[in-house]
Amino acid sequence: MKRLLLFVVVISVFSLSGRAQKFTNPLLPSGADPYSFYKDGFYYYTHTTGNGVELWKCKTLADLKNATHQKVWTPPANTRYSKEIWAPEVMFLKGKWYIYFTADDGRNENHRMYVLENSSADPMKGKWVFKGQLKDDTDKWAIDGDVISLKGQLYTIWSGWEGDLNGKQEIFIAKLKNPWTIEGKRVKISTPQFEWEKNGDLGNASDPPRVLVNEGPQFLVHNDKIFIVYSASGCWTDFYALGMLTANAADDIMKPSSWVKSTEPVFKQSPENGVFAPGHNSFFKSPDGKEDWILYHANSEPGQGCGGHRSPRAQQFTWNADGTPYFGIPVKTGTELRLSSKENK
Repeated sequence: MKRLLLFVVVISVFSLSGRAQKFTNPLLPSGADPYSFYKDGFYYYTHTTGNGVELWKCKTLADLKNATHQKVWTPPANTRYSKEIWAPEVMFLKGKWYIYFTADDGRNENHRMYVLENSSADPMKGKWVFKGQLKDDTDKWAIDGDVISLKGQLYTIWSGWEGDLNGKQEIFIAKLKNPWTIEGKRVKISTPQFEWEKNGDLGNASDPPRVLVNEGPQFLVHNDKIFIVYSASGCWTDFYALGMLTANAADDIMKPSSWVKSTEPVFKQSPENGVFAPGHNSFFKSPDGKEDWILYHANSEPGQGCGGHRSPRAQQFTWNADGTPYFGIPVKTGTELRLSSKENK
């Protein structure tokens, strides 16, 4: 009887663990610009909410809907960073937690990047301290910052304007002196040049007739290559898609000549699967560290634009023989996916 009871308990635990790894897209009903960071057995997830920064904590992103969830920071009123808070990213650097986000004072032309710091072991606890604006000496419009440490050097990439007028968003890179301070000049490494990067007619007399967009850049490192996967065209179009820059790890990534741009999108809409405007991605590995996954947002119907219809989704990707990532086609809503688990190994 005891053996039978033990067998039932073991099977039940295994089944629950297995079920926790099966999921279907979307991961949540809505949420643009999804990002996650894995540390000490937990995923810390965030996305754009607009009025602050919220974090989710879970053992697996397959169970994100049931994750512990709380608002960890609310901006003070009437500041340069109190409104339109976009694309937060949470990460652990140099022994502390940092959140990078974009915000303005209610006027889009004032969008800039900002940094929060938390010295607690758990980013859901402790106090988030405002460290200030992450800016280079031009202090131009800037959104969607991402940070990476390569060979002991911190780098940041973002989407910005060359001047002070809307019309073209480009990708810039700079070195960091510390997690909240840019060191040296910004360098432009990507500008919209192909037709698939130029879909974005606003149709508004107060705006330029066409906005060219490179935004949401994300670092991805694999073997001897460094990739920057970014979103192209206007998010308000169904043609929002992912492009990619590639550099060799041995090259100086601060030089524009080190980066080669893909001539075609590496991930785009799939009308046959009911997935439109996939973009603003990030990356994560499965809990066992063996699988590579892309996290992105998309719409389920055409013409839904940049609003609350965008929902976070995830799917596994593989690697081509030449060492570049193969993201495939956005999977259909409701398709059962499985994220491998440490618990089941």
